Amino acid sequence: MSTGPRYLECVVNVSEGRDEAVLAMLSASAGPTLLDLHRDPDHNRAVLTLAGPHDDVAAGARSLATATVGRLDLRAHDGVHPRLGVLDVVPFVPYEPGHAAPGDLTAAVAHRDDFARWLADDLGVPSFLYGPLPDGRDRSLPDIRRHAFARSAGLTPDFGPARPDPRAGATAVGARRVLVAYNVWVSSLEVARLIAPLVRGPHVRALALAVGGRAQVSCNLTEPDTLGPAQLYDAVAALAAEAGGAVEGAELVGLLPEVVLATVPPARRPELGLNAEATVESRLA
Repeated sequence: MSTGPRYLECVVNVSEGRDEAVLAMLSASAGPTLLDLHRDPDHNRAVLTLAGPHDDVAAGARSLATATVGRLDLRAHDGVHPRLGVLDVVPFVPYEPGHAAPGDLTAAVAHRDDFARWLADDLGVPSFLYGPLPDGRDRSLPDIRRHAFARSAGLTPDFGPARPDPRAGATAVGARRVLVAYNVWVSSLEVARLIAPLVRGPHVRALALAVGGRAQVSCNLTEPDTLGPAQLYDAVAALAAEAGGAVEGAELVGLLPEVVLATVPPARRPELGLNAEATVESRLA
């Protein structure tokens, strides 16, 4: 599968962010396409970014999934972030250096469907698809989080058992464009709860979270070429000031495209928690 953008990215979210030995094992299982590991002990979550040639990334994602399902146990998990399973989210993303968000999802959808079917057949883990669906609809990750296994009008898995495995849970497997995961720390949870619904919109998903005694507006920037980290940070700062609070820092989760970083003046990058080494292109090089 090599149509469309040259590279494939897979940003695997696992429900473990504390045990260094386990994270080292999971990282090793992903192989040479692993570009970055971002761990958060309060969320008890890690984000492993794989990128490279399509087939290499697909193989790395399967190896990482096998290790994750074999090692982690959802019954022993606690953390701030919502989760569906130990292998929580596996999105396949077309990637072309020099472009913020290639639009051709054809190959990503094929990789998604193959992975979800394999995950159900070989590992017995129920999988829910998001992104473009075979019937022409489009399902979002928040749709899955809200409705998976719900008793009333709930979603049933697209592949695999109808019930979640007590130990492994279930997995959301997606095909999507590039997004940037970006968190802004604010002075109180009350301020975060005021801000999150105000910044939420077509280009931003936002949650207010209490994380390790601090407050965070946790965001996914779904169109980073339209609304990037600098614009999000400035919007949160303005709203925090209006609410009588303040911004207390920011962090990038994982990596971002070089063209998105290029829109941020170098002098502002430390304030925004960004640097030139945190791009997909720098790691691919």
